[in-house]
Order: sequence, then C-alpha cells, then structure tokens
Amino acid sequence: MARILVVDDESAIAELISLNLRHDGHEVRVASDSAQASAAVRDALPDLVVLDWMLPGESGVVLARRWRADARTKDLPIVMLTARGDERDLVSGLDAGADDYLSKPFSPPELLARIRALLRRKAPEALDSLLEVGRLQMDPSTMRVTGGGTPIQIGPTEFRLLRFLLSYPERVHSRSQLLDRVWGDHVFIEERTVDVHIKRLREALAPAGCSSMIETVRGAGYRLTRDPLPRAGAAA
Repeated sequence: MARILVVDDESAIAELISLNLRHDGHEVRVASDSAQASAAVRDALPDLVVLDWMLPGESGVVLARRWRADARTKDLPIVMLTARGDERDLVSGLDAGADDYLSKPFSPPELLARIRALLRRKAPEALDSLLEVGRLQMDPSTMRVTGGGTPIQIGPTEFRLLRFLLSYPERVHSRSQLLDRVWGDHVFIEERTVDVHIKRLREALAPAGCSSMIETVRGAGYRLTRDPLPRAGAAA
C-alpha cells in the first residue's frame, strides 16, 4: 500500500482516480489546487503524486518544478495528467520533473499500471529502514554498510546497487532489470556497465568476507544470496 496524493480540480476525475487507487489498496488524499497540494505535502510526504497540469492558480508544472527544487521533495514520484497531448507538452512536463505523463482521456487501468511501475522503480530509494541479509547490513538513512560488523566503504552507484539487491534477496535480476531499477529506465547505458559495478561491489565486500554473496547466474544475471557462514578471503 502506498500513500498517494491526487491533485485535480475536476472532482469527477479526482473521484474516479481515488476510487481506483483505493480499490488497488492505496491510501488516497485529494487536493483541488496547488495551495491544497502544497499543504498536503507539508503535512505528510506522500509516496507518489498524481498531478493535473491545469490547476486554479499555479499550474501543475510550476508545482512540480518547486517540488524538484526542494531537498525534501526532490525525489517525490510524479505522474502528470493533462489534456495537452502534443510532443512539446510531453517534453515540458518531463522537463518540469514529472516521472511519467498521461494524456486525458485516459484508461484507469493504464494509470494504475504506470503508478505500480513507478512505485516499484522508486521503492528501493524510498526505503530508510535497516536492510539485513545474512552477514550484510545497510542503514540507508546513514549510508553505512557493514559485513559481520566490519565497516564497508562503497561508492554511490555501488551503494544504490547493493540497496536494491538487499531489498530483493535470492531473486535473480537481469542486467537490463538492474539498469532499469538502479540507474533508471531513461538512462542509456550499456548493459556491460552493470558487470563493472558488480565487480567493484564485490571488491568492496571482499575485506568483510561477503563478496561471494553476490552470485552470477549464468545466462540470467545476478542475485544476492544469504551467506550464513563467513568466507574470509573469498575471491571477488
């Protein structure tokens, strides 16, 4: 379940979206203009915002730009809705900070599918709770990683990669999936880049005896496995 803020001045559309989101198991709050939306975000940071482009007073584009410029809300996932459907408007919406863009009239199932995809993609970044698999432990709020109590120093990309793997232990992820979930699906990077960062991550984990926890699954990708027994000096 996610906390979702719906910002739309057309009550019928806001109600339609809210009903579908609640049916999907989400907690929903509705705002009809930018002032109400800003107040709602100040009160409690939502997990995602469905934001209409045309609002009374400030537009959704202005609101999105303000949230992107604020440290507290810069990573807030935003799905923008608009009756303006040409390419220039799409570019303007994405440039303002929207993560996705849907033209009216839209299909509620399509909106829900896009929201689910965006929440899945953003979930690892949103987690601040302690992550622990086997001997590996990560505190995202302090960006500290330890292996069996031994501090581990890793770079920012390796940190994001490890956080994602720790969030889904024992699950195999292809290179393309890792690119999508760790680097973002709008970033054009060769899949071999994943191999380079996996190698660096293993090298960082080696002094704590945890490098063998990251397994290569031939022909499929990589997975993080629980490693109950210390393997000091394991090869990277």
